[in-house]
Amino acid sequence: MQDFRNLQVWNKAMTLARNCYLATDTFPKHERFGLVLQMRKSAVSVPSNIAEGCGRGSDRDFTRFLRIAYGSACEVETQARIAVEVQVGDVARLQTVISDAQETRRMISGLIARTSRG
Repeated sequence: MQDFRNLQVWNKAMTLARNCYLATDTFPKHERFGLVLQMRKSAVSVPSNIAEGCGRGSDRDFTRFLRIAYGSACEVETQARIAVEVQVGDVARLQTVISDAQETRRMISGLIARTSRG
């Protein structure tokens, strides 16, 4: 069983989560229980599901959790785009989150292709 901390995709997902926290720190207080909470939950879900899947011990389980992580990365990107549209937060930080989410998804997709082959 591989240590999830050695996976490049997990490290990229951790960067996504960190940058999401930094970006949402710039949101107005009235968003604390709205978009801030939702974005942070989605962002935390990405590396968490990669780690959980890695710990399951089978390629089938790992692939299933990678798919969940992929969906969470899609959520984070969508939520960051919404934040840009409604003009909450720092646009440059939100663009970084969007970029991180896209790169994380590409990496997850590649790993899914490898693990689902079998």
